[in-house]
Amino acid sequence: MPNPAMIVAPQPEAVEAGADALAAGGSAADALVACALAQGVVDPMMCGLAGLGVLQIHDPASGETTVLDALSTCPAAAREAMWADRFLGECSDGYGYRLEGAANEIGHGAVTTPGILRLLELAHRRWGRLPWHGLFDAAIGHAEEGWTVRPHVHVMFTADEAPYGRLSMTDKLAFTPEGRALYLRGDGTPKRPGDRVVNPAMAATLREVAAGGAEVLHGGALGARIADDMARHGGLLTRDDLAGFRVAEAPPLRVAFQGHVVAVPAPPAGGIVVAEALRILERFDLAVLGHNTPPYIHVVTGAMRVALADREAHIGDPAFHAPPLDRLLSDAHADAAAARIRAGLPAPALREAGEPRDTTTISVLDRDGRLATLTQTLGVPSGVIPPGTGIMLNGAMNWYDPRPGRPGSIAPGKKRFSSMAPTVLFGPDGRALATLGAPGGAWIGVALIQVLLNLVVFRMTMQEAVQAPRFSATTPAIDISNRIPRAVQRELERMGHKVKRSFHSYPFAAPHGIALAGGVPQGGADPQRDGMALRVD
Repeated sequence: MPNPAMIVAPQPEAVEAGADALAAGGSAADALVACALAQGVVDPMMCGLAGLGVLQIHDPASGETTVLDALSTCPAAAREAMWADRFLGECSDGYGYRLEGAANEIGHGAVTTPGILRLLELAHRRWGRLPWHGLFDAAIGHAEEGWTVRPHVHVMFTADEAPYGRLSMTDKLAFTPEGRALYLRGDGTPKRPGDRVVNPAMAATLREVAAGGAEVLHGGALGARIADDMARHGGLLTRDDLAGFRVAEAPPLRVAFQGHVVAVPAPPAGGIVVAEALRILERFDLAVLGHNTPPYIHVVTGAMRVALADREAHIGDPAFHAPPLDRLLSDAHADAAAARIRAGLPAPALREAGEPRDTTTISVLDRDGRLATLTQTLGVPSGVIPPGTGIMLNGAMNWYDPRPGRPGSIAPGKKRFSSMAPTVLFGPDGRALATLGAPGGAWIGVALIQVLLNLVVFRMTMQEAVQAPRFSATTPAIDISNRIPRAVQRELERMGHKVKRSFHSYPFAAPHGIALAGGVPQGGADPQRDGMALRVD
């Protein structure tokens, strides 16, 4: 009997598309491509053909673990000071910058050079088995025949990001005639759970890409239509930008933790936050402290704060600013941080933070034991749907600092730091034990740290690990889930911490993953989203 396979993601339609690929004999790469394409249809503000992403894949046959980085780049026409005189301030969640007129967030000037389609094609070429064009069937079917708005899609459609300093999602949906026709009701409000979305233009676009591959966007007719629309409306993106985009390939960043090895993507992706925090936490007996006790939360949030502060201070695009990874991951740095936590010294100051929710994830295991995990996004949606394409373009220029001379400042060809951190966990014998990822902006790292601790220290199943109550240290306060007991909150406050209780039961990102227990896959889908895990025998 063949080994079982599994796929997990936040959208049931996308999970089914990936499971169908696995059932047809497809590899992890095949399933991931089919799932990712379907996600772009049924979660159109989260991701799509004009988005960006990071993939990590482990092949047990070769022993190789590879990261593919398709984070978007500033178009060549971008200039460091082009918006400096319009700068109003930083978004309060640490993801984005406010400009007078919001040109970096909505409209054609907000669009960066996308890369996700090149990533999917490269992954399929390297590790796929099924025909490329067949992996589009589910996505095309949902676009052409229609799909039903789910609860979390509606949450996204109606999200008011004004508290963070960004526009509402409804403004993005209404930006173009195509967006209004697709996603709004007759009264101008977003479609509600149970309403249908039919997008024949997107189906036609998907058919083009199924027939011609990524080159259709990066050098062909689709890219030309998008570039022409950019030119008509003063956008930065050009045909040359699209043609010149290349996926970066590298091994993951690896750190040891309690006899295990955790593999995460290096900067400009967000694995450094996970890696540095785990290096610090290695210095504590977390099992003795006990899961989610006040001393445990004190220690873990202390490590989070150090890692997050170091990320803010030191991490950008390595091609422009070399990150001091050796120092940040050194024994000396971890020892010093652990000593400060034990001594109860003040943690590094952090800005207020929240969650840009426009990101999604996939984890997949195939019958050959290959594990893959992808996180993809639009950055923030730009609102731009070029006529006749049916696809929303990314708005990732919002991530770049309009002030010159900073690590995150605008520059042609530059990538911006992203918290996305698709992760693979290896056991003491070197075998892959789990793969996981999460949407959730600044909360991605803190959520993945806790899931890893739940798996390694407390021996939880993957479902237990992703749904256990979480906390966060991305703000000056310790933010806690509403399922963390009030007695724990009171004790933390007696210890000198400011604590803020969320009214959500499952806040702080939305991790999804697959663990292998004795070779048997266990899926975990965070209950706050609409997704699931499917096993394929």
